[in-house]
Amino acid sequence: MSLIVRKPGILTTVQDLGRFGSRRFGINPNGTMDKAAVRAINVALGNDENAAVLEMHFPAPEIEFDLETAFGISGADFGAELDGGPIRNWSTAQAPKGTVLKFRKKALGSRAYLAVRNGLDIEPWLGSRSTNLLANAGGFGRQLAAGDVVQCRESRIDSPISIGPSFSAGYTAVPALRILPSGEYGLLTALSEQVFLSERFTLTNDSNRMGFRLKGPELHLVENKTLVSSAASFGTIQLLPDGQMIILMADHQTAGGYPRIGNIISADLPIAGQLGPGDRVTFKVVSVMEAENALAEFERELSFLKMGVRLKRDVHA
Repeated sequence: MSLIVRKPGILTTVQDLGRFGSRRFGINPNGTMDKAAVRAINVALGNDENAAVLEMHFPAPEIEFDLETAFGISGADFGAELDGGPIRNWSTAQAPKGTVLKFRKKALGSRAYLAVRNGLDIEPWLGSRSTNLLANAGGFGRQLAAGDVVQCRESRIDSPISIGPSFSAGYTAVPALRILPSGEYGLLTALSEQVFLSERFTLTNDSNRMGFRLKGPELHLVENKTLVSSAASFGTIQLLPDGQMIILMADHQTAGGYPRIGNIISADLPIAGQLGPGDRVTFKVVSVMEAENALAEFERELSFLKMGVRLKRDVHA
């Protein structure tokens, strides 16, 4: 059984939760930009949370199901339709053989996810099915093209599952992203620190899966220092020589020498991952305890979803 790509859309790639254990070799982790959306829809389908999915941007692809397939959609709302009938976002559904999935209108968010029951049948590379566009490896080694066939198994679900709104509650074009101060935060001038925490910064068109380039008031350090390159991570905020910032995203480099002024907390990375050019952000410094509590709250919500899916399956068993 397979998914046939009739139209590829903009930057449609195979992704999972990322490639870990290879950064010491200079291989970036990749993976989905919104891991919360992917974990949730995989749980709703009864999959392993790390099952491979399609990450889609708008205009999104047209996908034909060549056999009956249980699938789910999460993340950005792109107005999904199956043979012209609306498909609810953040839910699972059944696609009969020969039906075509299309996305008509971008309503909220920048990245949507298509998951199928049992996951996409993709050969892993270095322990992950995520696409590494720089290395042309993992997934299809590239973005999908018209005519590509993505293998998966025939599948059914007894009844659809809808995911509660808590998983997308933070989606907005102007989120307040919570951060932890990073290595060089203390080197900001007093005025720059005030600006950083009070002004809005806009994502520019020079933004992609490697990083989001921001435009706003210039920030400055107390003194310009030559820094030794150090480890970088998803959510690291770097200050560039021109006084502007960049947020490192899923395809980020493994190390960098620009000053690191903060890291977006794990619970807010999915919100950041749904931003696109023209969206604006503000930043708020929080404590490690607040960051840990926010992540624990998400894990509790995911546990409740797992319990609900399990109970619903038991009822239909």
